[in-house]
Amino acid sequence: MSECTHIDGSLGEGGGQILRTALALAVLLRQPVRIDNIRARRPQPGLKTQHLAGVLALARIAAAEVHGARKHSTELVFMPRTIRGGSYCFEISTAGAASMLFGAVLPPLLFAPHPSELVITGGTHVPFSPPYHYLERVFLPGLQKLGGEARLELERWGFYPRGGGLIRGRITPCRGLQGVQLRTRGGLKRLQLAACSSDSLPGHIARREIAHLEMRLAGYRERIRSETSVCRTASPGNFVFLQAVYQHGTAGFSGLGRRGLPAEEVAEEAYSSFAAFERTEATVDSHLADQLILYAALAKGDSCFIAEKVTGHLLTNIAIIRKFLPAAIDLDRATGEVRVRGAGFTARA
Repeated sequence: MSECTHIDGSLGEGGGQILRTALALAVLLRQPVRIDNIRARRPQPGLKTQHLAGVLALARIAAAEVHGARKHSTELVFMPRTIRGGSYCFEISTAGAASMLFGAVLPPLLFAPHPSELVITGGTHVPFSPPYHYLERVFLPGLQKLGGEARLELERWGFYPRGGGLIRGRITPCRGLQGVQLRTRGGLKRLQLAACSSDSLPGHIARREIAHLEMRLAGYRERIRSETSVCRTASPGNFVFLQAVYQHGTAGFSGLGRRGLPAEEVAEEAYSSFAAFERTEATVDSHLADQLILYAALAKGDSCFIAEKVTGHLLTNIAIIRKFLPAAIDLDRATGEVRVRGAGFTARA
């Protein structure tokens, strides 16, 4: 087995993103990795329930030998052997983000020898993570531009603190990805608004959120499509999503309800994020930049995109990628332009 790569988990923003990116690349390259100082910059360092679920999910996919896979552990040794597609059910017993777990297992399963069917339980719309709607309506279309194919379906919503949501996914393997040029986003084609609240909350909440967004977006009236819904959940919650579809891409902005926050302020969070994006020349929002960089680095050929903001997640991902792949990544911090000469990674026969 090849020499073990060492990763300092306190690097950059020092969060769970280091763990997910490092382990995904370790599986792809069949490269043993040792990570210490896990989540060292967080108030409660070490593996939480959702991070441990991601480690164990990747271990199943890779038939890996793992040391240190327990809650609160700050050190982990992970030795992958293979990549196995197939049917998997991954459970996060808390409201830990199902989207984060999906993001961890997606890179290796894109290069598995067989398609994969996933069931993931946990939080689907929770703080500090991409909501399901963002994955399905923004990230997956962005991945498709590089040649990656995956589908998601929301079967059950899960809000904090009990979670209990369920998403289903299907991942179609590819031989390799191709670089993508996103130098301009083009004109705005339409705005898709969606709001949902739990059946235990008053029905007017989602309607007020949509009404507030429509008022704030009055100048785009002809391009707006709106929908409201009610969901049955283990914990009460509400959510609003603004999807902006441009000529050359899609961006997404959300607001997540919490106790004491009026519906109009939840909607305003989504609107303010959209308005800030519109004032830039960015071709991808800040979250998509964080997510696409790994796939651009794996792809064959050149990629270019302009990030709305240079985030700690983006910088951390670049630093981890450079430890595993011979990709050339240039970042202009002033303009947010990211240029990548991909490593041309291909699936093993």
